[in-house]
Amino acid sequence: MRDIDAEKIIEAVKNMCMNANYYLNNDIKQAMESGLQSERSPIGTQILDKLLINAELAAEKKVAICQDTGMAVVFVTIGQEVHITGGGLADAINEGVRRGYSEGFLRKSVVGDPIERVNTGDNTPAVIHYEIIPGDALKIELAPKGFGSENMSALRMLKPSDGIEGVKSFILEAVDKAGPNPCPPIVVGVGIGGTMEKAAILAKRALLRPVNIRSNIEYVKNLEKEMLQKINELGIGPAGLGGNNTALAVNVETYPTHIAGLPVAINISCHVTRHAEAVL
Repeated sequence: MRDIDAEKIIEAVKNMCMNANYYLNNDIKQAMESGLQSERSPIGTQILDKLLINAELAAEKKVAICQDTGMAVVFVTIGQEVHITGGGLADAINEGVRRGYSEGFLRKSVVGDPIERVNTGDNTPAVIHYEIIPGDALKIELAPKGFGSENMSALRMLKPSDGIEGVKSFILEAVDKAGPNPCPPIVVGVGIGGTMEKAAILAKRALLRPVNIRSNIEYVKNLEKEMLQKINELGIGPAGLGGNNTALAVNVETYPTHIAGLPVAINISCHVTRHAEAVL
């Protein structure tokens, strides 16, 4: 059994909240720089250039890359030999979010009830997903998710007979319908399989994978490449103003499912696609 003090978790989450909002991840930066070289639209080129300048300024001045600093989505992978001391795990994560958004001067965007809509004032609670594995390590991955892109999410319970072509059609339909709303160039997370809620979590999880890493499943890798090409042929372009860089990547995750179903979820992320992680 290995003890981990809750205060270490609080500090780690606090720092992740700030770092994810201040600093553009290297994989995203490199993809945008590559897009800058391949963009055929003059307006699209200007937008990509300004987005990269914006990211540089945010990092230099330690301010948010985007004014929508998102709702904190946290994936926790915890070894079954880990024992949290000095407080509960969920409480520690939420306290870390509270401190990170307060000390980091990040916008608080969470309301305590979806209908009454009174702001909680500290961007809590976070949305937390847990996975228990063997071992004594604790890994925390944080993704501040803005809702310009989150609102473009889509879920469809396809029939098994729809097959891979049905999946492709749904992905293109969702991105085309989203248009400029998620602040392209986007990253498209796709979850295929499981149940309704599992597919949605897979799609969210897919956004944490670096955009330069493809699936190790052959047909999924081919699907990712094909859909990226077709999405970029839609002509939505950077900021939705036209161009051939609508998406930086399509990341697909799969899971076993029922003989009668083919759940497919799509979770789109904006040009920032913020994420950070810590292993304790």
